[in-house]
Amino acid sequence: MEIILAVITGVLYASGIYMILRRSMVKLILGIILLGNGVNLLIFLLGRITKGEPPIIDSAEKVLEGVYADPIPQALILTAIVISFGLQSFAIILVKRTYKVLKTDDLDQLNTTDEDS
Repeated sequence: MEIILAVITGVLYASGIYMILRRSMVKLILGIILLGNGVNLLIFLLGRITKGEPPIIDSAEKVLEGVYADPIPQALILTAIVISFGLQSFAIILVKRTYKVLKTDDLDQLNTTDEDS
């Protein structure tokens, strides 16, 4: 299972970087989304996939015993998902507004300083 998830992480990274290097702003946003999902999957894999009990210590015990799920990667991924959703929403609105004003989403045309009169 971990091998399949590692391959999927690599594919998400590769496709995200490929999309970021394109000239279109829409493809840039899609690349950032793919790269963010790849990072979330990588964090999940680094926390190791374990099936176990929730990490709750009973009142009679002092330490956790047995196999339990690590809550840190799950909390990090949940936080990253919320932050990336806000970033994606802002970027999509920014691209929409840029296209509405300038009638293009080509990054090379947006970098020029020439104004047509």
